[in-house]
Amino acid sequence: MVRIKIVLLIFGLAVTRALGPDLELNPANELDARDYQRLNKLRHLSEEFVNFSENITLADLVPEGRLPTAQDLQCYAEFAQLTAGLVSGSLWAFRMIDSWGSIPAGILKGHLKDLGHYDECVGIEQTIASTYTIQGKYCLANLPLQQLLGGGGGGGGGMMFSVQSAVCFPASCSATNMDTLLRRVLQQLVGLQLDSNQNLVSANTCKTSEREALDWVTIFTIVLLSIFAAAVALTTLYDYFLCEDQTKVPAIIKIFSARANSRALFRVTTKPNPNVIECLHGIRCMSLIWVCYGHDYMIGLTSPNINLYDAYAWAKTPFMDVIYEGVFAVDTFFFISGLLVAMVPLRAMERAKGKLNIPLMYLHRYLRLTPIVAVSILAYLKLLPLMADGPLFGNWNFDNYDNCNDNWYWTLLYIQNYAADKECLAHTWYLAIDMQLYIIAPILLIIVYKFGKKGAAVVLLFMLGLAAYLFSIMVVNGHSLINMGGGGEGGGGSSVDLSHATHLRASGWLVGFLFGFFLHSVRGKSFKLNRPTVWLGWITSLALLFTCIFAMYPYGPGMSNTISNLSEAFYVSLSRIAWPLGLSWVVFACMQGYGGLANSFLTSPLWQPLSRLSFCVYMGHLFIQNLNGGRTRVNTYFSNYDIMLRFWQDFGFSVIFAYVMYILIEAPCGGLEGLLLPNRRPAPPQPKIQPAETAPEVPETSPIDLEKQAPQPIAPSEEGATAPPLETKVALPANDSNEINGST
Repeated sequence: MVRIKIVLLIFGLAVTRALGPDLELNPANELDARDYQRLNKLRHLSEEFVNFSENITLADLVPEGRLPTAQDLQCYAEFAQLTAGLVSGSLWAFRMIDSWGSIPAGILKGHLKDLGHYDECVGIEQTIASTYTIQGKYCLANLPLQQLLGGGGGGGGGMMFSVQSAVCFPASCSATNMDTLLRRVLQQLVGLQLDSNQNLVSANTCKTSEREALDWVTIFTIVLLSIFAAAVALTTLYDYFLCEDQTKVPAIIKIFSARANSRALFRVTTKPNPNVIECLHGIRCMSLIWVCYGHDYMIGLTSPNINLYDAYAWAKTPFMDVIYEGVFAVDTFFFISGLLVAMVPLRAMERAKGKLNIPLMYLHRYLRLTPIVAVSILAYLKLLPLMADGPLFGNWNFDNYDNCNDNWYWTLLYIQNYAADKECLAHTWYLAIDMQLYIIAPILLIIVYKFGKKGAAVVLLFMLGLAAYLFSIMVVNGHSLINMGGGGEGGGGSSVDLSHATHLRASGWLVGFLFGFFLHSVRGKSFKLNRPTVWLGWITSLALLFTCIFAMYPYGPGMSNTISNLSEAFYVSLSRIAWPLGLSWVVFACMQGYGGLANSFLTSPLWQPLSRLSFCVYMGHLFIQNLNGGRTRVNTYFSNYDIMLRFWQDFGFSVIFAYVMYILIEAPCGGLEGLLLPNRRPAPPQPKIQPAETAPEVPETSPIDLEKQAPQPIAPSEEGATAPPLETKVALPANDSNEINGST
């Protein structure tokens, strides 16, 4: 399984670390004359291939010890046509050679990939006869410079790297044919004899212009989205042109109308409300941005950069830890989720005399999340390959979406972090943990409701016990998050998944739950703190947050220092508690008026629309990043500024994509759920005379409406942030507690 913390950085840095990043600084790595001459012969590999192709034989295309097949014979025939085309000056033949890559300039700076010209190669379609056409096949060949340069007398043998260069052959030729032919070329050109187990061309890097026919799942996905789009379009037109009085719009129209849902989505409020934790909007959105920004660094690090070795220098900077420790954005969402799961249900339980409709809680939660998750699986698996193409498209993703063919049902059951070795949509691991914690939430709610502080002490002991368990397995088994495959000083540890297991990641959620219980217990109270106390609170909070981010800086991937397994176990187990504790003060200070500039920033009304969209942004941002990254056709440059440019491009389109998904899927499905389950709140004791308009306090939301709360008191005709207005619904105030919004 892909681990979010490792996926942000190690994937790229492990490459640069193995590449010998101090090439320029170590004289022993300089090339001597013979090394350089051998390298120079491959600078124009395509020209050498043209000369070699004049005398090509069938034996040059077929591996030793294997009899020629019909496919080998067809490949040989098309090569004969290619050779004849080169001799006669046919444009299509020269285009096939012209699209080749070369040995990149600047390989000692980390320029290790030349993508050639992808579109020129796959665009070749030459009719030879009325029923016979030659097409181009694009592949990436791994050229073993380590062995090539090791043949000289200099330091080339210490240079542990290879480069990739584009090659173009007739489409009937397999990757094995290309691999065999390139071996012959290298052997004749520079006398290089390669091991039979070393592949130059892999089939998974090869592409042609042909596309597979749409299967029934793809057709179903397109039809399903088309039906929703048609419903949204028709109801929006009806709402816009035929409904002059918006207070009398039929419920079914409000459910699908893009006009009504957009109005609810973009509505902001600046009026203070004691029942709303306004700063959670900003915290959620900033954490979402942190996640998307970190993922863009992974894209940048694994792109065909011309300066890959600069990434190693970047890894030694403190800013690297801001990206590397983006995992704490996940703990932020766990904290918010636990906080709201405690506060809102406890209010409802008080009003209902301790009653809690647990089955309806679970049903609402499942129906709240699953439509977007299900559509995301279909979109990633079936629509993403249809959206674009490129030399890296499909071979370079955050996840192998083919896993969805075997494991999609585990994702829809939210147990993929335990049930599947390979997850469908790796970024949904957070939803699995959050759902599993939500399932045990009623037990904890009943404990703290019935036993108060004693019940909270039980939850605290439970949290400390899980932290102690994490600490013990790291120490005893030598597990490590920093030393991949090694455990501390001895290096004999093992690498296991310490991030996706619920029992190992519950600390942040439980701290949020306890803090939510505290806020529920002191609701309505105002704390008068003197200035030294406020300063002490902020200093302690910031110290906890910055320690979590930068404590491992001396032991990061770019550093030579090592940390003992015991010390790392202390850090991992305690940081997952320290981070939400630091956030607890931030929320408390903002609520009590001690937030200052932080409160002004986090409570800005501008965060509210993005906060409501954050679930769709999270589910769709990897779709956009994979789409844009896979379309890459030229080399890129790695720097913080270039990654920032990439981020704003990807994030902007992710927000647009999220808005479309919200209008088409999330809001309509939420509205339909509300229409089918109109009475989701436990019935409170009914006073003799107390209409809703004259209630002494703002009505409170039930635990099964956690995700539906709006960031302000809502009129009866204006439902919460993630559902369209319904006339049958009552006013629901309180926080926009869409915990999964902004999940990571």
